[in-house]
Parts: sequence; C-alpha cells; structure tokens
Amino acid sequence: MNNLLKNSIWILIAAFGAAAVGGIALTRGEHINTLWFITAALCIYAIAYRFYAAWIAATVLAIDPTRATPAERLDNGRDFVPTNKWIVFGHHFAAIAGPGPLVGPTLAAQFGYLPGTLWILFGAVLGGCVQDMVTLFLSTRRDAKSLGQMARDELGALGGTAALIGTFAIMIILIAVLGLIVVNAMKHSPWATATVSATIPIAMIVGLYMRSFRPGQVLEASALGVTLLLLAVMGGGWIDHHPTLRLWFDHEGLMLAWCVMAYGFAAAILPVWLLLAPRDYLSTYVKLGTITLLAVAIIMLQPTVKMPALTQFIDGTGPIFGGKLFPFVFITIACGAISGFHSLIASGTTPKLLSNERDIRMIGYGGMLLESFVAIMAMMAATVLEPGVFFAINSPAGVVGKEAVDAVAKISSWGFPVTVDQMQLLASQMGEATLFARTGGAPSLAVGMASIFGSAFGESMLALWYHFAIMFEAIFILTTLDAGTRVGRFMLQDMLGNIWPKMAETSWMPSVVLTSGLVVAGWGYFLYIGVIDPNGGVNILWPLFGIANQMLAAIALCVATGILVKSGKLKYAWVTGLPLTWLVIITSSAAWEKITSDNIRIGFFSAANDLADKLAAGALPSDKAAVAPQLIFNLHLDGWVTLFFVTLLWLIVFDMLRVCSRYLSGKSVLPLAESPHLPSRLVEEWVRD
Repeated sequence: MNNLLKNSIWILIAAFGAAAVGGIALTRGEHINTLWFITAALCIYAIAYRFYAAWIAATVLAIDPTRATPAERLDNGRDFVPTNKWIVFGHHFAAIAGPGPLVGPTLAAQFGYLPGTLWILFGAVLGGCVQDMVTLFLSTRRDAKSLGQMARDELGALGGTAALIGTFAIMIILIAVLGLIVVNAMKHSPWATATVSATIPIAMIVGLYMRSFRPGQVLEASALGVTLLLLAVMGGGWIDHHPTLRLWFDHEGLMLAWCVMAYGFAAAILPVWLLLAPRDYLSTYVKLGTITLLAVAIIMLQPTVKMPALTQFIDGTGPIFGGKLFPFVFITIACGAISGFHSLIASGTTPKLLSNERDIRMIGYGGMLLESFVAIMAMMAATVLEPGVFFAINSPAGVVGKEAVDAVAKISSWGFPVTVDQMQLLASQMGEATLFARTGGAPSLAVGMASIFGSAFGESMLALWYHFAIMFEAIFILTTLDAGTRVGRFMLQDMLGNIWPKMAETSWMPSVVLTSGLVVAGWGYFLYIGVIDPNGGVNILWPLFGIANQMLAAIALCVATGILVKSGKLKYAWVTGLPLTWLVIITSSAAWEKITSDNIRIGFFSAANDLADKLAAGALPSDKAAVAPQLIFNLHLDGWVTLFFVTLLWLIVFDMLRVCSRYLSGKSVLPLAESPHLPSRLVEEWVRD
C-alpha cells in the first residue's frame, strides 16, 4: 500500500511537470502565467533528484558513507577542516551561485523566454548537476585534488598538462568577469557597498564563534550571523540616506576594483574557517531568503510573462549581443544550466570541508538544482517586464541611439512599444536618474525584482526594493569571487608542485602568499581593462566568459568520462559522455564564430579591425579614441585566448579518447589515482547531526 501511494504521488508529480513544460513550450500569441514556470521547475527537479541523482550516487559512483574523507584524514585547521554538512552546503551554493544564474538568463531573454527556460531546466538535471556531483565525488576520492591535477594523474602528461593550463587560464577569465559585475553593481551605490563590506567582519565574528567560543553550535552561530546581516542591510539603507556617511561608500569603479582585489587576496590566504566558509554560509541566507521571497511574491501575484516565447532576434540581430540562437543561448546561460566554474569549486574548497560521502548527492546535485531554480527566477523577473522596457534598459546606446527619443523610436520599430515618459517614470520610481542603456543584465533584473516585490509588498517602496536587489546581486556574486580566488590558488600550487613539491603544500605560507598574489594579479588585470572600457566591459568579456565556462565544463566531463571507463564502468560512461558531446559541439561552434565572423558584433578580430580603421580615420570621439588602443589590444587578446582554449579542449578530448581506447584494448594506462579506503571515525560524531 505504501509503495502504491508513493508511486502514485510520483506519477502525479511527473504528470504536473509534463503539463507545465507543455504549456510553456506550446503557448503562442498570448501571455503565460509564471506559475507554469515554477511548477515545471519544481516537478522536474524533484524527479531528477529522487531518481536520477540517487541512481548515479548508488550505482555509477557507489558512494560509501563509511569511508574517511580528505577533510578528516588531512585535517590541518586551515584548508582541510571537517565541517557540518549544512555549512558545507551553504558554502558550496554560495561559491557556485555567482552572476551566471542572474545575468545569463536576463541577457538571453532577448531570444524570448522559451529557449533559455528549456535549456535551464534540462541542461541542469542532465548536465550541470551531474558534472557537479561527479566532480565532487572524484575529487573527494583523490585527496581533494584540483580538476587539472586529477586530469594529469588520470590521463597523463599531455592531456593532464593541457587541462592544468586550460583550467587555470579559464579560471582567471571567470573570476575577472565576476569582479567586473560586482564592481558595476556596487558602483555609486553606497547601500550595496556598505552592506557588502559589513558581511566581512560579520563572517569573521561567526567563524570565531563556531571555532573558539561555541564549537559545533551551528544554530546559535546562524542566528547571530543572520541577525547581524539584517542589521547590516538596514544600516546600509541608513548610510545611503546620510549626507556624510554615504560619501565614504560612494566610489567609482576603479576604486572598487582595487578593493575587490584586496578582498580576494585576503580570502585566499586567511584560514577557511575564519572568513570564506562562514561568509559564504551567511550569504546563502541572503540568497535563499531573497529567492524564496521572490517565489512567494510570484505565487501571490501570479504575474504574466510579457516577453514572447520567441523573438525575431533568434536570427542573430539582437541588440543586447550579436549571434544566433544556436549556439549563443547555450553559452550566454552557463550557470543555471551547466557551468565549468562549479567543477573548480567541487574539486577545490568543498571536498576539503566534506565530512561524509553521503552528503555528495545533496551538496553536488542538490546545490546545482537550487542554482537552476535561481536562474528560473531570474528569467521570470526579466520577462515580466514590458519587452519595450526590457530592451530600453539592456540595449547599448551604440545600437539604439544616445538620445531617449531615438532609443524609444528604434525599440518601438521592433514591435516592442515604449515611451520616454514611461522610462522616466520608471527611473524616478527606482530612485535613478535614467534607466536607458543600463547594460549588463543586473539593472534590468533589479527592476524586474523590484516591480514584483513592490506589487506584492508595497509599491511605495520601489526605490528601496530596487537598491535591495542591486545589493543582493553584489553579495550573490562576491561569494563566488572569493572562493574562486582560493581555488585558483590551489590550482597554481598544484601546478608549481609538479616542479617544486614544496609549493604544493597548502599550509606553507610562502607558497600561499605567492600563489594568491599571482592569481589576484592575473584576474585583476582583466578586471582593470573591463572597468576602463567605455562600453562597460561586459560586452567584451561576457561572450569569452560563456565560452570559457562551458569549455571548462567539457574538460571536467572529459576527466570524469575517462575515469569511469578506467574504473570498468563503460556501460555508465554515457552519464557524463552525452553532456560532454553536447558541450564540445556548442563551445566549438561559438568559438569558431567569435574567431572568424565578419560581423563586428560577433567576431573579436573583426571588431578589433573595425575599431582600428575608425581610429586611423579619426572617426572616433576623443574619449573613445583615448582608450581605443587598449580596447583593440583586448579584442585581439580575447580572440587569441578563445583560439587557445578551443585548441586545448580538443587536445584534452582526443587524449581522453586515447586513454579510453588503450584501456579497452587491454594496453597499459596510468593506474587510478584514488586514495586508499580508510574507515571514518566521524560517522557518529557531531558532524552527522
């Protein structure tokens, strides 16, 4: 009877999910209720976690809850620290949930709501969640080694070295974009800057509380931290309205960039229990609280999605970014569907904190499902706006015109009517001077969230909700930057350790300081050039971010597929092999277009040549002419970096296929680098509570 009831419930969930997906996919010519999106997402996630993730964990990976993890065996009080599973989940989610699930769906909405929504739902359960969980498992079984080091140990010197170099170089690009978006979110926003700054000492207080004052008392520390966070949010609003104090937190982008670099360096060298883990854990409360509040507001209001399912811009003529639906929707939405950055966290900080393998499914697969839901929320927040308003905010002045009258005329000619008065009223309600050409995705997402919150909880506070959303986005992103910098330090230490073993010791302070400084200097350069770019930097760096991110995911799935085959699990290799094949296709296609396209809105080299010709002809305004040489250099650099990345990817793919072929034909390959089994002494300890 119990089995019959359980089966009936799951059949009902499957039916609801199928009906919701069908409604989203087939509706044309009329507005669709946002409840369809929430229903589809929750049903698909529930089925995927209960059945697909459980099968992978039990059958494909054979997770062993009695086995000691690296956090237990290598505990050094700095990087390897056995940690409560909820703290680890909070850290992991905070670290992986950066700008991608917020900005990517917002930008991709120029194609309509349908392509991005389907990619978020099915890309996550079949690709992103699988990558995260499998990578976390493999790293946990290999002393928490980084992705690049696992590739070197399992594939050999050629593919492994390519993976080491590729993952580290890609990591630098990813962190730079994270930094650029957080700087843009905090620029001239004293409330966001003050609140984000306050999270640093609050995290250190919580870390000391759990480490020294009340060890293991997670609920007490959480209550303390959340209370202080709420006070920080309210205090940020008070500072924003104080005529003197607000000047202390009102800064240009370049000043904020230097502050972000200093924070990244500190987060990389301080003990993980003091700053990184508690800050990410507490930030998770802000993230989940805001997303939950947004979901409640959507359920209360049941707003309709006003963006059409498909727009005319699927042909590649979109104003926000150039490129056709295929392959650019798949690289614009990385985080939220599948993100290679997650594999660096899953083989970086998280396995060094994990106390029991039993939690890998919840943290790896479940954490990514939660991020995918965030992406669905972002898609809804962007598409409930009037399409004309959406394009007015996100379209650069170079496409629609600098003057408001020209912009509304251009956008209205596309079939998305908007007026100057409408935009002026909206800007006034949000407490902004103007909302035209606020590119990058973050401002339009904040407007969408504020509109929903205002309708549900008080339209008189629209400006408050808008600035709260900006602050929320900044906190969301910064937690990924700090964890990414620390992971980059681990990766560089692994690489240098192949030359001088002493450098691989994560507790040796000279190595820690040197490698942290080099990592920050690397991504700091790209952050700097993004900040000084008069076009906002995102237009140059985001396509490279998307391509690099998905290539990194392909590298992670390459390593996973190779290890599954070497482990005698060829019949299960499709679990990672299918998403790998798809990622290789879309990243190679996107890279080819970015390198060879004659369209200056798509091709890096064609854009550089066009800018150089205009500079030589004296056709650029003085402000743009001053930075044109730097922009030309950056575009050429982006093009060559893209070519370098795609070459490394194919090298790793072929090397993985070579290793698999040798193993299946009975020839010698490198042995599995899995650490020996040791029984855990923590199974019944406090970490299991």
